[in-house]
Amino acid sequence: MARLFTGIEIPEHIRTELTHFQSGLTDARWIAPENFHLTLRFAGDIDDRLADDFIDFLQMIECPPIEIKLNGLGSFGGKKPRAIWVGVEQSPELMQLQHAHEMAAQKSGLEPETRKFTPHVTLARLRYVSPEAVARYFQERGSVTLPAFELERTVLFSARPGGGGGPYRVETAFPASGLIDQSEDV
Repeated sequence: MARLFTGIEIPEHIRTELTHFQSGLTDARWIAPENFHLTLRFAGDIDDRLADDFIDFLQMIECPPIEIKLNGLGSFGGKKPRAIWVGVEQSPELMQLQHAHEMAAQKSGLEPETRKFTPHVTLARLRYVSPEAVARYFQERGSVTLPAFELERTVLFSARPGGGGGPYRVETAFPASGLIDQSEDV
């Protein structure tokens, strides 16, 4: 059984910039730069047959090059912060791509994703970090705006079960090419 998810790799020059935001929080578990990514669809622990079906449907997605823009800092977890992230601008093209990955997942037999898609790149996972410490971190860092980059491919990543934060391995890559298939059939 493999723990799989689809996503977008972050270019090295952007990863280097992101590391400048990885300090100032005690007890944060900072994500290694080589594991920075933008998740499109988490599949979870799935068997080989389902993984093969998922890959087959992902291969049918035709995706144009898309400009990806990272800006803003945020966190998940509210009063119990569990992650710090840099936001990704929600362009119509990115949202269509994510929708196409969701449709591929559902066509392969995965349950629909119930969480709203919030495009982001996780910088740190948190445990035992107070909301006040996270607020100070945001105040000290100010605004984040990084250079845009062009999506060249999407990938199917695998992760070790229960690890959260990597290491991740590219299982299959899907180069950007043409138009996104937006069929609604499931």
